[in-house]
Amino acid sequence: MNSIRNVVRVVAIANLTYFAVEFFFALKIGSVSLFSDSIDFLEDASVNILIFIGLGWSLLARKRLSRFFAVLLMIPAISVVITAVYKINNPSAPSGEVISFVALGALIVNFTCAFLLAKFRQNQQSLVLAAYLSARNDALANISVITAGVITMLWISPIPDLIVGISIGMLNADAAVKVWRSTEH
Repeated sequence: MNSIRNVVRVVAIANLTYFAVEFFFALKIGSVSLFSDSIDFLEDASVNILIFIGLGWSLLARKRLSRFFAVLLMIPAISVVITAVYKINNPSAPSGEVISFVALGALIVNFTCAFLLAKFRQNQQSLVLAAYLSARNDALANISVITAGVITMLWISPIPDLIVGISIGMLNADAAVKVWRSTEH
């Protein structure tokens, strides 16, 4: 139990730290995909902090906490919709170089977190599963953000950034459903 708590604590700190980095650059260059991913880092930090707290709780309390996590996983999806609508009404292409560079850092953070959590995803069922799925989905999303940045370098348009931002929201919605279903067993 102690090693799970240590890993979850490290993952929470890593997510909170990279939230600040990605949020700063998202605002600086007006990137929907970086904004969506930064909010996702904040959500991941919150989830891992709550997991750290909830690991010692009873099975029933952990199931309730997991359902709360499922709802929390929807926050990035909702923020994507709001940000995408704003970007559609105020179109401008963000810097593809900055998107790709910042997303590469995010990929490293998320891959490391997913790797650390992978050995515990079967333990404590839905609690650690929520953190693992979130980190795994985020690593996949980061590859898409890097790709959007590269495409934007070649084709100066807000469209790749918008598409990836919306896709990140869809991944989080899917993870929320999986976490919710895991509490039914």
